[in-house]
Amino acid sequence: MLFGGIDVGSLTAQAVLVEDGTIYAYKSIPVRPNPLESAGAAFGNLLEEKGLKQEDIKYVISTGYGREKIQDAKVAQENVSEISCHGMGAFSLVKDVRTIIDIGGQDAKVIKVDDRGELVDFVMNDKCAAGTGRFLEVMAKTLGVTLDELGPISQGSRNPPEMSTRCSIYAETEVIHYLQRGVSREDLAASINRSMAERVMALVRRVGVEREVMMTGGVAKNIAVRTELEKSLNVRMVNARIDPQIIGAYGAAVLAQRERGA
Repeated sequence: MLFGGIDVGSLTAQAVLVEDGTIYAYKSIPVRPNPLESAGAAFGNLLEEKGLKQEDIKYVISTGYGREKIQDAKVAQENVSEISCHGMGAFSLVKDVRTIIDIGGQDAKVIKVDDRGELVDFVMNDKCAAGTGRFLEVMAKTLGVTLDELGPISQGSRNPPEMSTRCSIYAETEVIHYLQRGVSREDLAASINRSMAERVMALVRRVGVEREVMMTGGVAKNIAVRTELEKSLNVRMVNARIDPQIIGAYGAAVLAQRERGA
Protein backbone atom coordinates (compact mmCIF):
# COMPACT_ATOMS: atom_id res chain seq x y z
CA MET A 1 0.00 0.00 0.00
CA LEU A 2 1.52 3.31 -1.12
CA PHE A 3 1.31 6.71 0.57
CA GLY A 4 2.56 10.02 -0.79
CA GLY A 5 4.16 13.24 0.37
CA ILE A 6 4.66 16.42 -1.67
CA ASP A 7 6.92 19.26 -0.55
CA VAL A 8 7.22 22.47 -2.58
CA GLY A 9 10.15 24.65 -1.58
CA SER A 10 11.44 27.94 -2.95
CA LEU A 11 13.87 26.29 -5.37
CA THR A 12 12.86 22.64 -5.72
CA ALA A 13 9.75 20.50 -5.37
CA GLN A 14 9.81 16.92 -4.10
CA ALA A 15 7.38 14.01 -4.21
CA VAL A 16 7.94 10.82 -2.22
CA LEU A 17 6.09 7.51 -2.12
CA VAL A 18 6.45 5.21 0.88
CA GLU A 19 5.44 1.63 1.46
CA ASP A 20 5.49 0.32 5.04
CA GLY A 21 7.39 3.47 6.04
CA THR A 22 10.20 2.78 3.55
CA ILE A 23 10.85 5.01 0.56
CA TYR A 24 9.45 3.33 -2.55
CA ALA A 25 10.36 6.13 -4.98
CA TYR A 26 10.94 9.87 -5.07
CA LYS A 27 11.26 12.74 -7.52
CA SER A 28 12.90 16.15 -7.14
CA ILE A 29 12.50 18.92 -9.74
CA PRO A 30 13.18 22.66 -10.02
CA VAL A 31 10.09 24.64 -9.05
CA ARG A 32 7.61 25.80 -11.69
CA PRO A 33 5.97 29.26 -11.81
CA ASN A 34 3.58 28.43 -8.95
CA PRO A 35 3.34 25.82 -6.16
CA LEU A 36 0.41 23.94 -7.72
CA GLU A 37 2.26 23.47 -11.00
CA SER A 38 5.36 22.39 -9.08
CA ALA A 39 3.44 19.84 -7.04
CA GLY A 40 1.58 18.49 -10.06
CA ALA A 41 4.78 18.10 -12.06
CA ALA A 42 6.81 16.43 -9.30
CA PHE A 43 4.02 14.04 -8.28
CA GLY A 44 2.83 13.44 -11.84
CA ASN A 45 6.31 12.66 -13.13
CA LEU A 46 6.90 10.27 -10.25
CA LEU A 47 3.69 8.39 -10.91
CA GLU A 48 4.42 8.23 -14.63
CA GLU A 49 7.92 6.87 -14.07
CA LYS A 50 6.53 4.12 -11.86
CA GLY A 51 3.56 3.32 -14.09
CA LEU A 52 1.10 4.39 -11.40
CA LYS A 53 -2.12 6.39 -11.32
CA GLN A 54 -3.18 8.79 -8.58
CA GLU A 55 -5.86 6.37 -7.43
CA ASP A 56 -3.11 3.82 -6.74
CA ILE A 57 -1.91 6.03 -3.84
CA LYS A 58 -4.09 5.64 -0.76
CA TYR A 59 -3.42 9.04 0.84
CA VAL A 60 -1.25 12.06 0.04
CA ILE A 61 -0.17 14.94 2.30
CA SER A 62 1.22 18.22 0.96
CA THR A 63 3.61 20.56 2.73
CA GLY A 64 5.71 23.62 1.99
CA TYR A 65 4.66 26.60 -0.13
CA GLY A 66 1.06 26.58 -1.30
CA ARG A 67 0.24 23.38 0.55
CA GLU A 68 -3.38 24.45 1.03
CA LYS A 69 -3.84 25.10 -2.70
CA ILE A 70 -2.34 21.69 -3.48
CA GLN A 71 -4.93 20.11 -1.21
CA ASP A 72 -7.74 22.25 -2.68
CA ALA A 73 -6.77 21.05 -6.16
CA LYS A 74 -7.17 17.42 -5.00
CA VAL A 75 -3.51 16.63 -5.65
CA ALA A 76 -3.31 15.89 -1.90
CA GLN A 77 -6.00 14.99 0.62
CA GLU A 78 -4.46 16.91 3.52
CA ASN A 79 -1.79 19.51 4.24
CA VAL A 80 0.64 19.69 7.17
CA SER A 81 3.25 22.33 8.05
CA GLU A 82 6.78 21.74 6.84
CA ILE A 83 7.96 22.01 10.44
CA SER A 84 6.07 18.88 11.45
CA CYS A 85 7.00 17.10 8.21
CA HIS A 86 10.74 17.73 8.53
CA GLY A 87 10.59 16.66 12.16
CA MET A 88 8.76 13.45 11.35
CA GLY A 89 10.95 12.74 8.34
CA ALA A 90 14.19 13.05 10.30
CA PHE A 91 12.83 11.04 13.22
CA SER A 92 11.56 8.29 10.91
CA LEU A 93 15.03 7.94 9.41
CA VAL A 94 16.82 7.84 12.78
CA LYS A 95 14.69 7.23 15.87
CA ASP A 96 17.23 8.88 18.21
CA VAL A 97 16.96 12.27 16.48
CA ARG A 98 15.56 15.00 18.71
CA THR A 99 16.82 18.21 17.05
CA ILE A 100 16.47 19.05 13.36
CA ILE A 101 18.14 21.99 11.65
CA ASP A 102 16.29 22.65 8.41
CA ILE A 103 17.81 25.28 6.11
CA GLY A 104 16.02 25.93 2.85
CA GLY A 105 16.22 28.60 0.19
CA GLN A 106 14.02 31.18 1.95
CA ASP A 107 13.97 30.23 5.62
CA ALA A 108 15.75 28.35 8.38
CA LYS A 109 14.20 26.40 11.23
CA VAL A 110 15.38 24.60 14.35
CA ILE A 111 12.92 21.91 15.37
CA LYS A 112 12.72 19.75 18.49
CA VAL A 113 10.72 16.51 18.54
CA ASP A 114 9.85 13.92 21.17
CA ASP A 115 10.31 10.14 21.18
CA ARG A 116 7.40 9.77 18.74
CA GLY A 117 8.72 12.31 16.29
CA GLU A 118 6.04 14.81 17.27
CA LEU A 119 6.74 18.52 17.53
CA VAL A 120 7.88 19.86 20.91
CA ASP A 121 9.22 23.30 19.97
CA PHE A 122 10.66 25.24 17.05
CA VAL A 123 12.08 28.59 16.04
CA MET A 124 12.10 30.00 12.52
CA ASN A 125 13.84 32.73 10.56
CA ASP A 126 11.86 33.84 7.50
CA LYS A 127 12.21 37.61 7.79
CA CYS A 128 15.68 38.03 6.30
CA ALA A 129 17.73 36.23 3.65
CA ALA A 130 20.68 35.99 6.05
CA GLY A 131 20.84 32.46 7.43
CA THR A 132 19.07 30.89 4.44
CA GLY A 133 20.07 29.20 1.23
CA ARG A 134 19.38 32.44 -0.63
CA PHE A 135 22.28 34.07 1.25
CA LEU A 136 24.65 31.34 0.07
CA GLU A 137 23.30 31.58 -3.48
CA VAL A 138 24.01 35.32 -3.62
CA MET A 139 27.46 34.91 -2.07
CA ALA A 140 28.41 32.10 -4.47
CA LYS A 141 27.44 34.27 -7.43
CA THR A 142 29.52 37.12 -6.04
CA LEU A 143 32.52 34.81 -5.74
CA GLY A 144 32.00 33.48 -9.26
CA VAL A 145 31.47 29.88 -8.16
CA THR A 146 28.48 27.56 -8.19
CA LEU A 147 26.42 26.92 -5.09
CA ASP A 148 27.66 23.32 -5.07
CA GLU A 149 31.28 24.53 -5.10
CA LEU A 150 30.91 26.91 -2.17
CA GLY A 151 31.36 24.23 0.51
CA PRO A 152 34.20 22.20 -1.04
CA ILE A 153 36.42 25.14 -2.04
CA SER A 154 36.36 26.51 1.49
CA GLN A 155 38.21 23.38 2.60
CA GLY A 156 41.34 24.91 1.07
CA SER A 157 41.12 28.06 3.21
CA ARG A 158 44.16 29.15 5.21
CA ASN A 159 43.26 32.59 6.53
CA PRO A 160 39.54 33.42 6.32
CA PRO A 161 38.74 37.08 7.07
CA GLU A 162 36.11 38.19 9.54
CA MET A 163 32.81 39.29 8.03
CA SER A 164 31.59 42.26 10.02
CA THR A 165 28.02 42.50 8.74
CA ARG A 166 24.99 40.28 9.30
CA CYS A 167 22.99 41.75 6.40
CA SER A 168 23.05 39.87 3.08
CA ILE A 169 23.14 43.05 1.00
CA TYR A 170 26.08 44.53 2.88
CA ALA A 171 27.82 41.15 3.06
CA GLU A 172 27.87 41.07 -0.74
CA THR A 173 29.60 44.47 -0.78
CA GLU A 174 32.07 43.25 1.84
CA VAL A 175 32.95 40.16 -0.21
CA ILE A 176 33.54 42.32 -3.31
CA HIS A 177 35.80 44.57 -1.25
CA TYR A 178 37.85 41.58 -0.06
CA LEU A 179 38.14 40.24 -3.60
CA GLN A 180 39.48 43.60 -4.76
CA ARG A 181 42.08 43.39 -1.99
CA GLY A 182 43.24 40.03 -3.30
CA VAL A 183 41.71 37.74 -0.66
CA SER A 184 41.36 34.24 -2.12
CA ARG A 185 38.05 32.70 -3.05
CA GLU A 186 38.87 29.79 -0.72
CA ASP A 187 39.25 32.09 2.28
CA LEU A 188 36.12 34.07 1.41
CA ALA A 189 34.09 30.90 0.92
CA ALA A 190 35.17 29.77 4.39
CA SER A 191 34.12 33.12 5.87
CA ILE A 192 30.76 32.98 4.11
CA ASN A 193 30.03 29.45 5.34
CA ARG A 194 31.13 30.29 8.88
CA SER A 195 28.93 33.41 8.83
CA MET A 196 26.01 31.26 7.71
CA ALA A 197 26.59 28.81 10.56
CA GLU A 198 26.74 31.66 13.08
CA ARG A 199 23.37 32.94 11.92
CA VAL A 200 21.84 29.49 12.32
CA MET A 201 23.43 29.08 15.76
CA ALA A 202 21.53 32.19 16.88
CA LEU A 203 18.34 30.21 16.20
CA VAL A 204 19.67 27.10 17.91
CA ARG A 205 20.38 29.06 21.09
CA ARG A 206 16.78 30.27 21.20
CA VAL A 207 15.22 26.81 21.12
CA GLY A 208 18.05 24.75 22.63
CA VAL A 209 19.49 21.53 21.33
CA GLU A 210 19.05 17.89 22.28
CA ARG A 211 20.97 15.02 20.73
CA GLU A 212 20.85 13.52 18.24
CA VAL A 213 20.97 16.33 15.63
CA MET A 214 20.20 16.07 11.92
CA MET A 215 20.34 18.66 9.14
CA THR A 216 17.65 18.74 6.46
CA GLY A 217 17.05 20.94 3.44
CA GLY A 218 19.36 21.95 0.62
CA VAL A 219 22.01 23.64 2.79
CA ALA A 220 22.63 20.29 4.51
CA LYS A 221 24.62 19.42 1.37
CA ASN A 222 27.13 22.18 2.15
CA ILE A 223 29.91 20.31 3.97
CA ALA A 224 31.49 23.51 5.32
CA VAL A 225 28.32 24.86 6.94
CA ARG A 226 27.65 21.43 8.41
CA THR A 227 31.19 21.21 9.81
CA GLU A 228 30.98 24.70 11.35
CA LEU A 229 27.69 23.81 13.04
CA GLU A 230 29.15 20.57 14.38
CA LYS A 231 32.04 22.52 15.91
CA SER A 232 29.72 25.08 17.50
CA LEU A 233 27.33 22.42 18.82
CA ASN A 234 30.11 20.01 19.80
CA VAL A 235 28.22 17.18 18.14
CA ARG A 236 28.57 14.97 15.12
CA MET A 237 25.49 15.31 12.95
CA VAL A 238 23.46 12.19 12.25
CA ASN A 239 23.71 11.10 8.62
CA ALA A 240 20.29 11.11 6.95
CA ARG A 241 21.40 8.47 4.41
CA ILE A 242 19.07 10.04 1.80
CA ASP A 243 18.99 13.33 -0.09
CA PRO A 244 18.31 15.88 2.70
CA GLN A 245 16.08 17.88 0.36
CA ILE A 246 13.44 15.12 0.25
CA ILE A 247 13.12 14.69 4.03
CA GLY A 248 10.14 17.06 4.26
CA ALA A 249 8.26 15.15 1.55
CA TYR A 250 9.27 11.86 3.16
CA GLY A 251 7.91 13.07 6.51
CA ALA A 252 4.65 14.07 4.81
CA ALA A 253 4.35 10.57 3.32
CA VAL A 254 5.05 8.96 6.70
CA LEU A 255 2.34 11.13 8.26
CA ALA A 256 -0.02 10.08 5.46
CA GLN A 257 0.63 6.45 6.35
CA ARG A 258 0.08 7.17 10.05
CA GLU A 259 -3.18 8.92 9.19
CA ARG A 260 -4.69 6.30 6.88
CA GLY A 261 -2.46 3.24 7.16
CA ALA A 262 -4.76 1.22 9.37
